Amino acid sequence: MENHQTIYQQLGDDTLMLLLRNFYDKVFTSSVIGHMFTKTSKDEILDKQYCFLTQFLGGPLRYTEKYGHPRMRERHLAHPINTEARDEWLRLMKAAIEQSVDDPQLQIALYNCFPAVANHMVNR
Repeated sequence: MENHQTIYQQLGDDTLMLLLRNFYDKVFTSSVIGHMFTKTSKDEILDKQYCFLTQFLGGPLRYTEKYGHPRMRERHLAHPINTEARDEWLRLMKAAIEQSVDDPQLQIALYNCFPAVANHMVNR
């Protein structure tokens, strides 16, 4: 029997947190999307994203247990997300993945989880 690990299991908690720290270091300085992240503390944003991505990538249901159903589109409606913002988010995530994850195949698999979700968040 083959052993199929989820992306979360392949990454592990430490690499996932490193990825998120690298990503949000980029996000907070982005002239395109940085302004969308000024009303919430970086620690809270990191925690929510860590919990969400853990769950989204096949790990424990941390987000649901702590914050309830993700309802990501609904939670993002207050932010004007256009295609430029989507593209910037994806660009920064790809850069953070390349910076944080050593395995090129895992980099590709991980990045490929995000474009459809990012498209779904566009609301303007």
